[in-house]
Amino acid sequence: MQNANIGYVGRGDGMKMRAAFPQLDLVLIALMVLCVATVASAAEIGQIKISRGQVTVERDGRVLPGPVGTRLQTADTVKTGADGSVGITMDDDSLLSAGPNSVLSLDRYAFDPTTNRGRFDASLNKGTLAVISGRIAKESPDAMTVRTPTAVLGVRGTEFAVSVND
Repeated sequence: MQNANIGYVGRGDGMKMRAAFPQLDLVLIALMVLCVATVASAAEIGQIKISRGQVTVERDGRVLPGPVGTRLQTADTVKTGADGSVGITMDDDSLLSAGPNSVLSLDRYAFDPTTNRGRFDASLNKGTLAVISGRIAKESPDAMTVRTPTAVLGVRGTEFAVSVND
């Protein structure tokens, strides 16, 4: 019966569990960090590489500043002010460049770096956008679209530009 209290945590005696399993704290911490890192990296789809003037990112109802290094997620909306411009590199190496007074929504993004297959849908609601397509569109030209209020552009080539006026 000497070992009966090894796994028991009684009132005011939490040290018995820790003494019996000293590595338990480290294992639990490592698992929590791994879970958080996996969720965070799975949601990230690209990064702001150039940010000039006013650049913001709308995410989950919040408005965040958009400095260089900001990681972007599906459903983010990137906005530039009258003095703003932004350069974005997506995880498939697509390059997006939005000019002043632009509103760009990253509607859908899925990318498998092993096969280069995926889907990328964005919407330009206002402003200007230049795109150099990455591995998704090169693997499957129908897999990338940019919507505007009046048209849906299917990316067939590697470069294009579009402008949406008020």
